[in-house]
Parts: sequence; structure tokens; C-alpha cells
Amino acid sequence: MPLVTTTEMFKKAYEGGYAIGAFNVNNMEIIQGITEAAKDLNAPLILQVSKGARAYANHTYLIKLVEAALEETDLPIALHLDHGDSFEICKTCIDGGFTSVMYDGSSLPFEENIKICKQVVDYAHAHGVVVEGELGTLAGVEDDVSVDAEDASYTKPSEVEEFVERTGVDSLAIAIGTSHGAYKFKPGQKPQLRFDILEEVTKRLPGFPIVLHGSSSVPQEFVEIVNKYGGKMPDAIGIPEEMLREAAKSAVCKINIDSDLRLAMTASIRKFMAENPDVFDPRGYLKPARQAIKDMVSHKIEHVLGCNGKA
Repeated sequence: MPLVTTTEMFKKAYEGGYAIGAFNVNNMEIIQGITEAAKDLNAPLILQVSKGARAYANHTYLIKLVEAALEETDLPIALHLDHGDSFEICKTCIDGGFTSVMYDGSSLPFEENIKICKQVVDYAHAHGVVVEGELGTLAGVEDDVSVDAEDASYTKPSEVEEFVERTGVDSLAIAIGTSHGAYKFKPGQKPQLRFDILEEVTKRLPGFPIVLHGSSSVPQEFVEIVNKYGGKMPDAIGIPEEMLREAAKSAVCKINIDSDLRLAMTASIRKFMAENPDVFDPRGYLKPARQAIKDMVSHKIEHVLGCNGKA
């Protein structure tokens, strides 16, 4: 099966009350772990690549790894650019085989965001590629995206109709209380998603697919493993999975997951190396790391996204 766009995925997800997992990929083991889990559970997938991942792994290598995953799984998989911050990078990915791109102009003034996003949409649609836009700004750090908490802002529902109409985007990422990275909230601060904003956006954009970024849950057991074996991670509070599941039952058709994958992989490697200090073969520690990714993705598909059996 060739790469697909998210159009049909999102239509089914919206109608079925579930979401598609958009998992960030950087190397072979991560791609293998994600796609093996999805194959076992017969789940559709979005594999997404950030600007940082392209710089690290090289565009061509990532494309070939994803093509291998298509052959191995025969699943509907979309290849998505995460947080494209310019027309140029979006164009490069469109020309380079991606089936979906995100233009992130959320930090720009409203009119400038619309102007560049419309430019991306026009080029993408002419090449059969779909586009995700963003309104509202998430706090946190992920690759090249870094926003201080005081600069974060919720999406304004009053702006969404105009933005979608004038840009022609195919989906919209909104800010309702999620945050990039593992350190999402201050000590004692209770995470809370603004479902009132989501409900208002849904009323204004009936049937339109909504996206949540910064949706990792940051399981405490992995933080404890990292700390036990030499790390210095402070207690981290992520987004409660029950909140994400509730969002997935509504208009949210795509939920981004990255930090949980990094944390699961890092915890696995730290634990293995501490318990097996004489092992120097990378396959020794990368095999359980790949399994940790697979286990994490399986859990997300079944217990958060609800897209198992939907491929």
C-alpha cells in the first residue's frame, strides 16, 4: 500500500469517535516499534517528522525507512511534517514525498499566519498533499519549538472559522491546555484541558478535524527509571490519558505523541546499560528499546486513541 493522506483517516475517526496517533520518528528502531504495534492492532498511523528529525536522520533515510514499514505492514500510513515553520520547508517535504504537512505560524500575527498558510495550502493541494494549520500557542520545548509559559495562549474560537475559510487548511491544531515536552506543568499545578474551547470550536467548525499537540502523558515509572540509573529528571506531570480519550471521542482526530516515546526508549536503554555494563553491541540495548516503543504505542492505540481495528 502506498502512503496515504489523512483525509479518509480523519473522516472515519470523526464519525467513529476515535483519534489517529501521530508519532514522531527519528530512526529505524522507533519506526519499527511504532509500526509493529500498529500492525498487531490493525490501526491506521501517522508517522511525523520534525525539522530536527530531518536534520538528524536525513530526509532520504527517513523516507526509505517509512517505505520499508509500508511493505512490512500494508497499513494506511500518512507521512507528515510536524511544525514546518516556513513555506520553504513545507515545499521541500511536499516535493520529497510527504503526504501531509503542518505549517506552524501560530506565533505570528493572525494575518501573517493566514497569508503564509494559504501559500502552503495552495502548493500542497496542487500536489495532492493535505495541510494542518495551527491557532493558539502551546508552551514547552520540542526540537526547535520553544515557547515560554507566559507566551502561551489558548486558541480563540472566534478566529477559527475565518482562519479555515481563508487558508483552506484540511485540519486545525488548537491550544486547549496541552504542552510540548516532558515538563508541562509547575509542581502542584493540576493539568486541565479546556474542553469548553474544544466544544466551541467544534460548534463553529462542524465535522472539521481537530488536532492536539503536546499530548504525551509522561508516565512516572519511566521518569523513576531514568533517575534510578543516573538521570536527573524532576517529577514531570503529563496530560492525563482519560482527558485525551475524552478528546478523541469528540472532534479531535489526530493526537501527537513524542515525549512518551523518547522517555520509554531512554529509560529502557539506561536500565539495560546499567544492568549490562559489559555490552557494547548496540543491538543489545536497542532491541529492548524498540520493544519499549512498541509497548508504549500499543497502549496508546488501545487505551487512549481507540483506533485499534480501524485500519
